[in-house]
Amino acid sequence: VQLQASGGGLVQAGGSLRLSCAASDRTFSVYIMAWFRQAPGKEREFVAAITSGGAMTWYSDSVKGRFTISRDNAKYTGFLQMNSLTSEDTAVYYCAAGARVEPRTPDYRYWGQGTQVTVSS
Repeated sequence: VQLQASGGGLVQAGGSLRLSCAASDRTFSVYIMAWFRQAPGKEREFVAAITSGGAMTWYSDSVKGRFTISRDNAKYTGFLQMNSLTSEDTAVYYCAAGARVEPRTPDYRYWGQGTQVTVSS
C-alpha cells in the first residue's frame, strides 16, 4: 500500500491542524496505522497509533489529550487531529501502516512521505 500524508502547514501556537493519510487501496483497512514525527536534529518519535478497526489507540505522553487519531477505512484514509499546538510540535509528520507491529515502535512496513507542521509562538 502507498501512503500520502497531507494537511501540514504553518499555525500559531494554540491553534489546530488536521493531518490526513491517504492510502492507495483497501488493504489499508487491515493494518495498524500510526503517526510519527521528526523535528530538526532529533530522532523520529512516535505520536499516535490506531488498530485496523479503530477500537484501540495509543498516544505519546507529549500529545495525549491534545491529539486524536482516527481512520475511515471506507475512504482508505487516516487522520490526526492536533489541537492546542505548541512550538514543540513543530516537525515533519509521517504516517505509517503495518501488520503485527508493536504500535509505538517504528517497525511499520509502509510509510508516507511526510508533511511539515510549523507552529509559531
